[in-house]
Amino acid sequence: MPNKKTFFLILAGALTLSSCSDAPPQALGTLEWDRVSLPSPVAEKIVRIDVREGQQVAAGAALMQLELTRTQSQLAAVQAQAQQSREALSELEAGPRSEDIAQAQANLAAAQSQAVDARAYYNRLQPLGRQKLVAASDVDRARAAAGNAEAQVGAAQAALLELERGTRSEQVAQGRAALAAAEAQAATQSVSLDKLNVVAPRAGRVDSLPYKLGDQAPVGSPLAILLVGEAPYARVYVPEPIRTQVKVGQSARVFVDGRDSAIVGRVRMIRSEPSFTPYYALSGRDAQRLSYLAEITLDKAGADLPAGVPVRVEFEGNADGK
Repeated sequence: MPNKKTFFLILAGALTLSSCSDAPPQALGTLEWDRVSLPSPVAEKIVRIDVREGQQVAAGAALMQLELTRTQSQLAAVQAQAQQSREALSELEAGPRSEDIAQAQANLAAAQSQAVDARAYYNRLQPLGRQKLVAASDVDRARAAAGNAEAQVGAAQAALLELERGTRSEQVAQGRAALAAAEAQAATQSVSLDKLNVVAPRAGRVDSLPYKLGDQAPVGSPLAILLVGEAPYARVYVPEPIRTQVKVGQSARVFVDGRDSAIVGRVRMIRSEPSFTPYYALSGRDAQRLSYLAEITLDKAGADLPAGVPVRVEFEGNADGK
């Protein structure tokens, strides 16, 4: 974008040209290309550069590669976690092993035998206690042992029943959720690894490679800047006196220094608010100093033109071609 002094010179020239009664409305500006910036996904060293500035590349062409070691290790770690969660879910879905159920049945049988023996001993000791042939404390201990043995039987029965009924549905749901989270992390890390191989998202020309081989760009810094599109467009400043005569879709003629003939274009955008000076700060003749940023697309005749070249645009009729 031109500085303030340059802007006023451009605006003054545009106002002078537009004041001629026999000249069509016109504006001044420069040629621009659509730019695509490829930011650095991670702070890793550049280990390979496949293109040079000014080179034409196709969509998907390799531009450069960042160091892969750290991201590959992180991907391996999350993939291992996903595999662990997958195996844990399989174990939950399979339920208890038959050997575990058989062990629980054996524990129950042993507890039942101990309970029968403890109850029988208490039953033998109880009449002797009433006859004062044994101490009362011995009878109490026998009664407590019989009760404890029966409680052990209840615990063994509950453990066996838990195994026979299998895994709870809530536990399986938790296992599936844990697996989904681990797989999502692995997918995210895989995408991060793919981004270390920087490719062109669209066909275009390499405009800038800010970093060199071996540099380590900060996260978010542009690794490459591409100029894309079939042709450049004219970015011009429309003076306030002719703003109402310029509409989106209106045809225009673009004059470029060094070319005798004009290039056909069409207005694709014009800002609703003026540049530099807010409209409410001006009144009367001062309002003529306002300008409105507009963009004019060019046909393929201008496909070979570089960015930054000064242009003059003449607007022909309105958006309906009248």
